Amino acid sequence: MALAPVTGVAMLAENAVDLSTSGDLGALRTAVDAALKDRPVDACVQPTAGRKKRLLVADMDSTIIGCECLDELADFAGVKAEVSAITERAMRGELEFEGALRERVAMLKGLPLDALQTCYDERVRLNPGARTLVRTMTGDGARCLLVSGGFTFFTSRVAEAAGFDEDRANRLIDDGGALTGEVADPILGREAKLSALREETKALGIDPSLTLAVGDGANDLAMIEAAGLGVAYRAKPVVSARAQARIDHSDLTALLYFQGYSAGQFKS
Repeated sequence: MALAPVTGVAMLAENAVDLSTSGDLGALRTAVDAALKDRPVDACVQPTAGRKKRLLVADMDSTIIGCECLDELADFAGVKAEVSAITERAMRGELEFEGALRERVAMLKGLPLDALQTCYDERVRLNPGARTLVRTMTGDGARCLLVSGGFTFFTSRVAEAAGFDEDRANRLIDDGGALTGEVADPILGREAKLSALREETKALGIDPSLTLAVGDGANDLAMIEAAGLGVAYRAKPVVSARAQARIDHSDLTALLYFQGYSAGQFKS
């Protein structure tokens, strides 16, 4: 399938180019995917109008940060292999999220609370481009929300480090000295992430087309499919197959290039 003629070229950075063309978007996406299949290049085919978004809703674990916090906590509890295996299946959509979360948290019963801070200090790092993505969008007037199926202990710290306006996540229950192996109701999972996107869109009074959602796991899929631009970040196959765009090679600043920002407009 031949691509439509290119009608405009703009260099956004040394390694990022903005091409203007015309034609059916579905056909263009198919052609671009085929052309780039074996190349380490990320691309996004979308209308030019409205591509600069007013709302970002982002997953945390393995998206904004480079690890799964629950798996890392499990390492401190000596059960990482067992917990990681459940996490992998849940993120692939093979297990119901709520039940899988409760099962994994139960394995953390008795873990001293100081292990949470140690885990954050030693294991949690922002993924490349995360801070630049959030700071650039908030600096341009967009609202940025961190929504995680993980835990508030971590989202509050990651949100501050990256510059998010707000964070939402699950709350671990403790007895004052250690985790009880329970998580507070209601569980924030797939539907809660979708609800967060819709609630924020309504609160801002914007069209859903002006929203951006990014994540990697099956519990992110509903918000990714509902967003104006839904992006799979180094995601599980079930997510990559259904997202509008994918980031498999670049860092998170690709989300800025997708919106038409040039490197000279980035804020860190």
